[in-house]
Amino acid sequence: MPVIRSADATVHEMHGSRFVAHANAGTGSKEICSWRVEIPAGTTGVPHTVSREEVIHVLTGALRFTVDGEAADLVPGDTVIVPAGARFGVDNPGGEPATMWTVTSVGLTATLADGSTVTPPWAN
Repeated sequence: MPVIRSADATVHEMHGSRFVAHANAGTGSKEICSWRVEIPAGTTGVPHTVSREEVIHVLTGALRFTVDGEAADLVPGDTVIVPAGARFGVDNPGGEPATMWTVTSVGLTATLADGSTVTPPWAN
């Protein structure tokens, strides 16, 4: 039975946030990836277009999500669904850090505004 202990999760830093990978191909998941994102206060996210649907649940703090130009402020317990192909960004405009939990399918890529593609190791 694959078990990923919190202490064994892999940590990645990108665009001012910390991505803590729990389930992905490297930990034995063949189809689903999940990770926690820790976003410092005052962080402006990097908009990107996602190749796969993402489901994101706010754990702590307050975050502003923008999906295809539509913005919404979410608090703990709120969930946003980001469709595949959507332009997506998340900001933490508040004075406190925030965390969120993300689930998607293996193979996610993100295309940045300059056209470059990121293949995040926590989702592959």
